[in-house]
Amino acid sequence: MSEAVAIAHDGHSHDGHGHDAGHGHDAGHGHHQLTENNFLGLPNIKLAMWAFLGSECMFFGSLIGTYFFYREMSLGGPMPEDIFDVNITSISTFLLLMSSVTMALAVDNARQRNFGKMRAFILATAAQGAAFVGFQIYEFSHFVAHGLKLSTSLFGSTFYTMTGFHGAHVSVGVIWLVMVALLATQGKLNKDKIAINVEVMGLYWHFVDIVWIIIFTFVYLLEFTR
Repeated sequence: MSEAVAIAHDGHSHDGHGHDAGHGHDAGHGHHQLTENNFLGLPNIKLAMWAFLGSECMFFGSLIGTYFFYREMSLGGPMPEDIFDVNITSISTFLLLMSSVTMALAVDNARQRNFGKMRAFILATAAQGAAFVGFQIYEFSHFVAHGLKLSTSLFGSTFYTMTGFHGAHVSVGVIWLVMVALLATQGKLNKDKIAINVEVMGLYWHFVDIVWIIIFTFVYLLEFTR
């Protein structure tokens, strides 16, 4: 009887030890997950994107500020009221705004691990972004045909620099979107990290959209309220 009690006590001790080991493994696993986060509790990749977007705010802020500073100092050539076509620009703006909707849907489906729908919404976002760039190229060619070149005036140089850099950012975003969609289709992305990667990509895309809203409002629409 005493031997049975001793065996039972020993078995209980082993079970307790195994339970503690399990807790230790979980704790180690949790620590491993936290190593990808920073002191703010955010994934490092997300914090890096926020830092990058912060620098981009200053960059575009300086471009927009320079445009308005030299807006009334143009030395000649066509002015905004002479060449702007708000109807065409409104269409491209609408496409870019709708791309934010499809981007949000892509992020939502990535979080739910609906990778098929995620790819579809990513490609839809890329298509709308590419259409926006196409409209911008058409608009630039129209402006050049009417005599506004980069070297024509201060208005031309500041306008093309500001909108050109924005168009370049959209183009980079389109390439990024297409690459992620293709890699996801080929199964070359870590499924456990797709959600955060798509979310970071969405932050970039929404930022580009917000910048354009500011440009469209204060550069294009402002000319029709003077």
